[in-house]
Amino acid sequence: MSEERAEPTEPTRRTGSGPDGRHLVAVLALPGFPPFELGIPSRVFGQAVDDAGEPLYEVVVCTADGRPVLSDSGFTLQPAAGGEALAAADTVIVPPTHAMPELALGGPLPAAVADAIAGIRPGTRLVSICSGSYVLAAAGLLDGRPATTHWNLAPEFRRAYPRVRVDEDVLFVDDGDVLTSAGVAAGVDLCLHLIRRDHGAAITNRTARMCVVPPWRDGGQAQYIDRPVPEPTVATTTATRAWALERLAEPVTLAELAAHAQMSLRTFTRRFRDEVGMTPVQWLTAQRLEVARQLLESSDLPVDLVAHRAGFGSAGSLRQHMRAALGISPIAYRRTFQPAAA
Repeated sequence: MSEERAEPTEPTRRTGSGPDGRHLVAVLALPGFPPFELGIPSRVFGQAVDDAGEPLYEVVVCTADGRPVLSDSGFTLQPAAGGEALAAADTVIVPPTHAMPELALGGPLPAAVADAIAGIRPGTRLVSICSGSYVLAAAGLLDGRPATTHWNLAPEFRRAYPRVRVDEDVLFVDDGDVLTSAGVAAGVDLCLHLIRRDHGAAITNRTARMCVVPPWRDGGQAQYIDRPVPEPTVATTTATRAWALERLAEPVTLAELAAHAQMSLRTFTRRFRDEVGMTPVQWLTAQRLEVARQLLESSDLPVDLVAHRAGFGSAGSLRQHMRAALGISPIAYRRTFQPAAA
C-alpha cells in the first residue's frame, strides 16, 4: 500500500516474535532523542490489548550498542537492550535525533547505528517518527520510496536524500513494510494506524480512547503549515496581484488580470509564472483558500458564507478545493482549530 491516507484495511499481522507470540516492537533510542517522540510507541502499543485484556505487543527500547544515551532534555536513558533487539523485532521504530547534524547533509550514519540497522531481518516492518526518516534514508532504506517527515524539514530532506519521494503534506506514509510519519503527534497517528492494520478498528478505537486521542485524524500536515498571503514584490505583475487580492470575493477572470496588467494573456501568464512560481489561476485559488482558512479559524460564519467571502461561490466548491489542497473538509478544519465554533 503506497497511498498515505488510505481507509483502514483488514488486519494482516496478528502475531510476532515477542513473549506468547506478541508482536515485538523495538524502539531505537539515538543520542539527542526527544523524550516525547521516544515514548510514543511504548505508550500507544502498550495500551493495545485483546478482548481478554492481554497485551498484543511487547515494546523494548534499545540503543545501537546497548550503552546509555543522552536525551535532548539533559537526562540519560539506560536502554533495555542493544542492537540485538532490532534483529529480533517484528517492527523497528526510529524516533528523531537532534544530535546527528551530519544526517542533514546526507549521512553517513555512525558505525554502531549502521551495523545495528544492517542486522535487521528482511521483512521486518520499518517505521520512522518525524526526522527519524533521516536515519532510514541515510541507511538507503527509503531510496525510490514515498516518505514524509516534518514539513519544515522537507526542503533540507530533499537536498540530502534526492532518491526519496518526499510528501510533506501528509501525516504519514504507509508503503507496506516501510512507514514514515510527520512531526511529533503524527507519530501517534502512525502507531494507531499500525494497530489498525494488525488488529482492526475495534481494538484501535479502544486503544485511542485509553490514550485520549482520536483514532483517526482528518487531513494532513498541509492544514498546519503557515502559508500567509505573500507580500507583493517589485516584479511586473505586482500591481495586478495587489489588485486581485482586494477582489478575491469576486469572479476575477484571467482576461481581467491580463487587462489590468496591460499585457496579452500569453505574456501575462508567462511572466506571472516566472515571478510567482504558479499559474494565475493556481495563485488565485491559493489566496482564496488562505482567506477561507482564516475565516474558519477566526469566525463563526456559516460555511456557505465563508465560501462566498473567499470567492469560491458555494460551500460545495470550497469543500472540493479544501479536500484537494489540504485533505480535509471545511467543517473538520474548523473543528480542529476552533472546536467551540464547530
